[in-house]
Amino acid sequence: MNWDAIFEALETWRATLKARNEEDTAVTTVAETHRKDPWAVLASTILSLRTKDDVTRRTARALLAKAPDPARLLTLSEEEVSRLIFPAGFYRTKARNLLAIARILGEKYGGVIPSDMDALLALPGVGRKTANLVTTEAFGMDGICVDVHVHRINNRAGWVETKTPEQTETALRDILPRPFWRRINNLLVLYGQRICRPISPFCSQCVIKEHCARKHVDRSR
Repeated sequence: MNWDAIFEALETWRATLKARNEEDTAVTTVAETHRKDPWAVLASTILSLRTKDDVTRRTARALLAKAPDPARLLTLSEEEVSRLIFPAGFYRTKARNLLAIARILGEKYGGVIPSDMDALLALPGVGRKTANLVTTEAFGMDGICVDVHVHRINNRAGWVETKTPEQTETALRDILPRPFWRRINNLLVLYGQRICRPISPFCSQCVIKEHCARKHVDRSR
């Protein structure tokens, strides 16, 4: 697999979006706005689950303006947090989890977000996608964050053959050169939103078509 060519094509495509002032993925945008602050990355990633990017940006901005750190989140009630993050998907559950996380961070870590994967995974509502994004976006560590877009594109292209995002992460750790680990999520999430969509992808506009097996693509544009 020519990973250099694949990533070069994707980076060039992404650069054309930036040249047109089109927005990056929501979590990356929040991370850059808040200078890679771990709390901002953690909170925005939790908000992004089952939520569209425009809603994630809006609700993360509202939440972080009121609660730029875990301690200040704890000055808010669950109802206040719920109102701030509405209409993010499952906003009441997320409000409850965010407050629980803030309490744990205060009690166990002095209000500091840990960079350890196991510690992150032990927090309420934090799965591998969230933990990987925090370690890669906020702490600059090597990791492969796999969401539905990354999972779908890798299987569609024939680079892996897996059933779940967790299996895709494991498979990619074996075949993807380490320098690409941190880059794959942002590039493929953006590509999955714009080009390689779940139904009827824009194969005619694909910049990596020569590297794609188009598995299970019955209809495209």
